[in-house]
Amino acid sequence: MGDVMTTPSQVSAGEVLQLIRSGRANTRADLQRATGLSRSTIGQRLDLLNRAGWLRHTTGTSTGGRPSHRIVFEPKHASVIAVDLETRHARAAVLDLAGTILTEHTGPLHISDGPDEVLDQLAGWFPDLIGAAGVDPTQVCGIGLSVPGPVDWETGRVIEPPIMPGWDRYPVRERLQKAYADHVGTSMEQGPVPVFVDNDANLMALAEHQANHRDCSAFVLVKVSTGIGAGVVVGGNVYRGVDGGAGDIGHIRLHDRPDALCMCGSHGCLAAVASGRALARELSALGFDTTSGSDVKRLLAEGHPDAVRLAREAGRRAGEVLVTAVTLLNPGVLMLAGDLSGVPFMTGVRELLYQRAIPRTTANLQVVTSRLGDHAGVIGAASMVVAFLYSPDRADARLNRLAL
Repeated sequence: MGDVMTTPSQVSAGEVLQLIRSGRANTRADLQRATGLSRSTIGQRLDLLNRAGWLRHTTGTSTGGRPSHRIVFEPKHASVIAVDLETRHARAAVLDLAGTILTEHTGPLHISDGPDEVLDQLAGWFPDLIGAAGVDPTQVCGIGLSVPGPVDWETGRVIEPPIMPGWDRYPVRERLQKAYADHVGTSMEQGPVPVFVDNDANLMALAEHQANHRDCSAFVLVKVSTGIGAGVVVGGNVYRGVDGGAGDIGHIRLHDRPDALCMCGSHGCLAAVASGRALARELSALGFDTTSGSDVKRLLAEGHPDAVRLAREAGRRAGEVLVTAVTLLNPGVLMLAGDLSGVPFMTGVRELLYQRAIPRTTANLQVVTSRLGDHAGVIGAASMVVAFLYSPDRADARLNRLAL
């Protein structure tokens, strides 16, 4: 929606909410100018949003000395449950609609146990989380799930995930809804709790972009943990490709490693050479007790020379692929995240990028590490839920149901 509407009478309450949530219009006068609606019609739209409890009105002092009445989104009128599922553990949290974590729990959970067992285990955490957050279960408006594999966002199904055996095309959304109902319950009025699923790198990119790089029109996050994946945010929106496969850079093949067998069944993939799993295998051969990216992260934190050497080399191998990605997308920010994203890996990436990319490609590029750290996944998953449920069309549909 632009700054001036050509058909103001058709501007809905949901579109007014979008203007308020984005910060583009936070007074009645601003809303009139942005929409072309009359003062009385703006009042009607705001009444609908106020009755739903979605707005908060604040009073401050304007530059002219008179009180200014600002209208903002009320983030505490509902809550979101967000889950960041890793290969050997998961983090679950309850957040308000602004992405503030109210409470969280991290526990062991093996993704290889399959979706039935894993999703039921996750839902078993929810009652205690909801209680600890001090919210009523009826306030939970949705669940966001971050998974380490490609996702068809429209259906919420994981598609051919190399490190998620048994999850391919499984009805994750429907199973988690059932597990939630079994452990928490749902009212007849509410129906099944909405569930949204996306790839972990996508959601981490969304969270990091919104938190610290909103002005960056092209943003890339690369997660390097047990596997390797990238999330791309263009124009403020996650770019997923035609069926959720965008950013799966871990399965781009390197020309000189035909011996490296990847979890996907191919040889020479970047993930088979430079991921946390690959480094864990190399360190294990050197006598270290390592089986995953988190084990490698521990050794890096302890400063083990072999771990540092291998992480820097892994960064160089990742840099070979990222030269092409950076040249294609021309991002303003390239962020490294995950277990291996420390100084050695970043040093390797930088070496290759600045050595092989043309200067123009990197002239305005920032190469940085994650600022949200381990919380990026749950914050991004919650943001995904809020963005969908409070989009203009969906907000209008929900307002209509509340009015019945």
